[in-house]
Amino acid sequence: MQLPTRNGVGPSCVSLPAGPWATVLDFLVERMPGISRQAWRDRLSHELVLDEAAQPVRANDRYRPHTKLFYYRHMDNEPALPSQAHILFEDDHLLVADKPHFMPVTPAGRYVQQSLLVQLKQLTGNDDLVPLHRIDRETAGLVLLGKRVQDRDAYHALFRDKHIRKVYHAVASFDPDVSLPRIHTSRLAAGTPFFRMMEVPGEPNSETRISLLKSEGQRALYQLEPVTGKRHQLRVHMLALGLPLQGDLFYPTVLRGPDEAEDFSQPLQLLAHSVMFTDPHTAQVRAFSSQLALSITP
Repeated sequence: MQLPTRNGVGPSCVSLPAGPWATVLDFLVERMPGISRQAWRDRLSHELVLDEAAQPVRANDRYRPHTKLFYYRHMDNEPALPSQAHILFEDDHLLVADKPHFMPVTPAGRYVQQSLLVQLKQLTGNDDLVPLHRIDRETAGLVLLGKRVQDRDAYHALFRDKHIRKVYHAVASFDPDVSLPRIHTSRLAAGTPFFRMMEVPGEPNSETRISLLKSEGQRALYQLEPVTGKRHQLRVHMLALGLPLQGDLFYPTVLRGPDEAEDFSQPLQLLAHSVMFTDPHTAQVRAFSSQLALSITP
């Protein structure tokens, strides 16, 4: 059963294990303590929590283990982002959007209505939209979304089989002693804190082609082509060369955690600049470029 979206937000699902909870409300408050008891009461009263039969759940309903609940994410006083996304291309199968800095691709953390996917669902009226890949919330640039359920596998195969060329631009310090162009490979693993990645000994699982586009004094614009798609790969690979990206709050040191207040004046200088591939549904060669720019332009 496919539940509808509400205000562009699809339902999240939670399975109910065996446990001591007397009511559904007791379970929700204990398992998701980031949301207050009163906030859960409000969501339940507004029919934002449904059972497996898509029927509204009430606060005092008896807890039933080994079933599922569906709930719609909602943020009170969700902060506004300084920029909105723009649609660059759309046909029957594909939508290409330009995502600004600070915007998550899907609802995450403090952003639900401000996420790219929710905005585009509301703008297009298409509840079947799904991102075909992800870029970090801090990164700006191109995001490809599939418009139809039956098209997704073929588009996902482009990324899985490396049949799509992705080019990023980045601004970092300029070091004439770093020999470029080069191919950087390493093994990436989760670091500390949990939201950081790090290079570790072992067989490489990440690869990036790095070249210099332009230098301006002590800064430079670089072209980064990821062959693999590990989390924070480009940021960690540039750091390994002694060239941490400007505006990076996580590398080389954590300057501000992901839940702290934003500083929109200092965006990460990383842009998903362009993509090129052969569309598996139309056999057309597709090439898209972002209309956004960094602090150094080509």
